[in-house]
Amino acid sequence: MIETIVFDVGETITRDDRYWASWADWLDIPRHTLSALVGAVVAQGFDNAEALRLARPGIDVAAEYHAREAAGRGEHLDESDLYDDVRPALAALRKAGVRVIIAGNQTSRAGELLRGLDLPADLVVTSGEWGVAKPRPEFYQRVLEVARSAPEATLYVGDHPANDIFPAKAAGLRTAHLRRGPWGYLWAGDPEVVAAADWQVDSLTQLVEIVGG
Repeated sequence: MIETIVFDVGETITRDDRYWASWADWLDIPRHTLSALVGAVVAQGFDNAEALRLARPGIDVAAEYHAREAAGRGEHLDESDLYDDVRPALAALRKAGVRVIIAGNQTSRAGELLRGLDLPADLVVTSGEWGVAKPRPEFYQRVLEVARSAPEATLYVGDHPANDIFPAKAAGLRTAHLRRGPWGYLWAGDPEVVAAADWQVDSLTQLVEIVGG
């Protein structure tokens, strides 16, 4: 029985459209160019920050992030950044008695913005706030601490095999691979992903049926 469901953030809860568009505008390159670079590094299995390094060789991503914040062009999230199924799915899961947690690889600022959206979740936390990021085992140890349920009763939902499905499975959690976003679509049919995922879903609302049996 699933008692707790933990959700990734980017391309699970939120769309990455604004994130990459804002980086393209900051670097003064066409949005389509950066989007294509993101797709290229995803297909090669690299971290998505590599797209920024391809667009501007030698870039200090952390320094540029702080420069954007200082210029008033930093991170922003509002209702339009959420996928349409997020609020109804999370609300239905909580109504069913499931503990709902959002925990992904985001900055502390992103955590503040997410909490400001007043989502139907018991906890919203980010790797920036924990000081440890996926796919490190320590991240999933923290997930289990806040889940307050046994690993086999805890389900991690995400789109990224290397960051979400494989390490969550290695930590003993149940896993659901979400066919959403570049990683979700690209790796949905990969035999290793299919084998590692307890479920594959196209919408978060399907989790309500999974919890229900």
